[in-house]
Amino acid sequence: MPAADLYSDWDNRYAHRATELPDSFRIDLRGFCMPTTSRVLTSNFGPRWGRAHKGLDIKVYIGDTIRAAFNGKVRVVRYEAGGYGKFVVIRHDNGLETIYGHMSKQLVKENQEVRAGEPIGLGGNTGRSNGSHLHFETRLCGVALNPCLMFDFRNQDVVADYYMFRKSRYQRESASANRLRGVNTSYVASATPSKQEPTASTAKAKPQASVTKNHKVKKGETLYSIARKHGMSVSELQKLNHLGSKSKVVPGQILKYK
Repeated sequence: MPAADLYSDWDNRYAHRATELPDSFRIDLRGFCMPTTSRVLTSNFGPRWGRAHKGLDIKVYIGDTIRAAFNGKVRVVRYEAGGYGKFVVIRHDNGLETIYGHMSKQLVKENQEVRAGEPIGLGGNTGRSNGSHLHFETRLCGVALNPCLMFDFRNQDVVADYYMFRKSRYQRESASANRLRGVNTSYVASATPSKQEPTASTAKAKPQASVTKNHKVKKGETLYSIARKHGMSVSELQKLNHLGSKSKVVPGQILKYK
């Protein structure tokens, strides 16, 4: 079945609408681009807090560039206060639709053609979100599929040139993909773990060495006032958050502090 035959309409009013899935469908993953350079996953696809989490949460900071995963056409650019926040939906030639949620700014318009790797928005913390991150979904016929089946964020790559979706094997394959490529405590704390990072045993012995907390910037706050509030120097705060000497903070931005 060609990808074009999966969808019978083009409607900008809804983020997704589930229709009948084919028993099997080959998804072409060639020509991809990772939507973000972040390697840190903070939440898996699947059950979470008593409800279904239909995508992956990837740690990004406010203002980070979010890119189209494949060539396609923008179907939805909207704001949803109680859900996705500022989000974009793109329909791709390979049959997938991808959703990018909680952005601080959208950089594309509905019905716009985009290329893989083209900036479509900026990382943010809008909508139903606790801390800046990208909520990333991959859907087939409006049905959410686990992005870990196709994307490996740790290695910034797709898992193969193609993914063969099969109804009969999907649930088992999704659970396996979470174990292989989902949230893992060995790399959630850092995008580039090193041999010097504390192990579980040393973390228990010295909990303060690796503990960081988050501060959500309020209106009127500055790096100086935030650093002073948490007993840090401005340079320490900048270093911890990878900020330049001339960087400014904006309301809603999430900063780490110790």
